[in-house]
Formats: sequence, structure tokens, C-alpha cells
Amino acid sequence: MPRHPDIEIYVKNASVESIRSWLEQCFGELPPFKKRGDSQQAKVQGIPIVIVERAAGKEFTSIWFDSAATPWETDLDCAKEASKMLSCQVRCIRSGWEEQQDPDEWWKVDGDEVTAILWKG
Repeated sequence: MPRHPDIEIYVKNASVESIRSWLEQCFGELPPFKKRGDSQQAKVQGIPIVIVERAAGKEFTSIWFDSAATPWETDLDCAKEASKMLSCQVRCIRSGWEEQQDPDEWWKVDGDEVTAILWKG
């Protein structure tokens, strides 16, 4: 599978503090994030990162890395690491988005368990 041009995952019931802690483990010290409503944004090692609380219902927080230069090749690689490090369920799109792809096809990652699901977020 080719490297995705950006990475987006949805973490279930994880606090922004725990997400920032995980990001620090991945990238080192973080700059201050600019807060706008439910959104927080920062550029970390040249990678724009956006965290959006309540992005899908009240349970899921979106983490979007707007770059292909992340430590992960695919959304699923990132979701697997996030699920283990945050001890929570993480969801991501089944593949890099393509015109013919069903936008409701997702991976649900819970620790070592990866399941294909249909999710209308």
C-alpha cells in the first residue's frame, strides 16, 4: 500500500491531554497549540496537526496530520500505534480516499484487533 498523503484517525474517549502526551512520545516537545472552538492546531516538525474534539459524535476526537512526512505510512499504521499507546478504540478510513471508494468503509482498531466496519461517523 502506498504512503498516504495525509493521516487522519478518530480516537474514542481519549482526552486531549492523553493525545498530546502520545504526540510528545512521537515527536518530542510540542509547541503551543492554537485553540479555536473544538479545534486545536499546531505545526510539529513541519507537520500541521489538527485535533478536533467531538468530531464524530461526543465520543470521537479527530487527529489529522496534514502531511505525507509522518512517522506512519498509512492511516491504519497510525491507528494501530495510537490504539496501543492510548489504550482506546481508534478508527480510520480503510484506504487512502479514492473516487470509487465507499466513504463509510473504516478500520476499527482496538489494541491488537483490527476489524473492517461500515461507519457513518
